[in-house]
Amino acid sequence: MFQILVVEDDRELNRTVCAYLNQNGYQATGCLSAVEAYDAMYGNLFDLIISDIMMPDVDGFAFVETVRDQNKDIPILFMTARDDFAAKQRGFRMGIDDYMVKPVDLEELLLRIGALLRRARIASSRKIEIGKLTLDADERTAYLDGAEVPLTVREFNLLYKLLSYPKKTFTRSQLMEEFWDVDSTSSLRTVDVYMAKLREKFASCKDFSIVTVHGLGYKAVLS
Repeated sequence: MFQILVVEDDRELNRTVCAYLNQNGYQATGCLSAVEAYDAMYGNLFDLIISDIMMPDVDGFAFVETVRDQNKDIPILFMTARDDFAAKQRGFRMGIDDYMVKPVDLEELLLRIGALLRRARIASSRKIEIGKLTLDADERTAYLDGAEVPLTVREFNLLYKLLSYPKKTFTRSQLMEEFWDVDSTSSLRTVDVYMAKLREKFASCKDFSIVTVHGLGYKAVLS
């Protein structure tokens, strides 16, 4: 069971969020201040942190800075009333992974927690396993039903990116910027060529599909 630390000085909201998470398969620990949270972290190994920004004594920014000095990888989500870009920018630059503005929809919070934990597992394992398909980032190798599927480095990277974020649409420009050199003379249509190759190589795999989002780019959809 995943353990989640909720750092929120509003006692009622803290209680509500923790209760909701506990009802949905997580083990939530609530703290009313960053100081309480530090104490809780000494005795527990948490998988994810939800934190407010505006808290007494130690605010959320200082809290995140301390956490990141000790743990570079734990997912951190800010849940705050601050809706200004400066706060969001500062938070992401300090190393948070997601940002939600109060009042928070609890169902959406649950979805975001699931996505953050999924990405954290992928990052730590360096593998994606979907049905009969395994992508090993250390080997840069794809296996389908135990047999290796020959891929170029760029084909592997594109597929790994798409499957790391199922249902998320990536534009051709985003993919070009990440996986092609800055001085590349390739056009955006080059991405289409690579997607066609991936579809051909994984035509027998029924566990996912690469979907064209017309006018934008591509996304992976799990079956």
